[in-house]
Amino acid sequence: MRVVPRFRPHPPVPTTHLVPDAEVTLEASYALCREFNKRHGTTYYWSTKLLPRIKRHHVHALYAFARYADDIVDEIPSQGGDDVPTAVRARALAQLGERFFADLESGRSRHPVLKAVVHTVRAFDIDADAFTRFLRSMTMDLTVDRYETWDDLRTYMDGSAAVIGEMMLPILEPHDLDRALPHARDLGDAFQLTNFLRDIDEDLDRGRQYVPLEDSRRFGVDLTDRAVTDGFVELMRFEIERCRELYRSAEAGIAMLPERSARCVRAAHVLYGRILDEIEAEGYDVHSSRASVSTWEKATLVAAALR
Repeated sequence: MRVVPRFRPHPPVPTTHLVPDAEVTLEASYALCREFNKRHGTTYYWSTKLLPRIKRHHVHALYAFARYADDIVDEIPSQGGDDVPTAVRARALAQLGERFFADLESGRSRHPVLKAVVHTVRAFDIDADAFTRFLRSMTMDLTVDRYETWDDLRTYMDGSAAVIGEMMLPILEPHDLDRALPHARDLGDAFQLTNFLRDIDEDLDRGRQYVPLEDSRRFGVDLTDRAVTDGFVELMRFEIERCRELYRSAEAGIAMLPERSARCVRAAHVLYGRILDEIEAEGYDVHSSRASVSTWEKATLVAAALR
């Protein structure tokens, strides 16, 4: 899974229900994007409440684009039906990209999700190359199920996580965008690596391993055993420390943001960091339970920040 979490506490919004040429207002498109965020990305959703109202819907639009593409890649068959063939999902993902770039060039869209996304991208002059790289990594998920080295994984994460930080920066309006950029990329990678460590068991169910194979071999671990051995604990400690280094880099970038933007990103930073704490508290057993931060904790943190 990418930065957007794969866990679905509610049934997903089926992509087949979003008719590409439906007549929809810009307000309705943003409302749909907000629903995507509220339903599937609660940490992001609660954090956006710390942004000025005029900016929140733009973050929802970027989230919805990523969620929409992710649902194509990981589409779940309904009512026990057959898996959607890889070729079909690849074509659907390609069509989404073609439609997005065509609509972006024309400056308008009739697609119920892309209408808001195109409006956001043009409003903040977000680099279209970030979307090219994002879709490239989504395409990799259709055929690549493991990564040999950390550098190999970072290549994938460049398009699946780091670019999310790049897309967000113009909306957050840092004092110096160029200086803030590498820290925003590191925060995107930190969020994604947190997801990878939390979702090891779920990824195995999908036939995927995001922990670099060279790391697994170093600690004598075969993830498919789904066993919390001494080697597995040491592997998790190693990866968690790697993740926290990324979070530490991100802290420098938060200091470069205006106060309202900084509060939003800081909240997401804290909430996602707590997932690592939960993994440690559960003895690194990511197979028996899923580390999470409760909605109450999220709401409490946001309320305190607002005060």
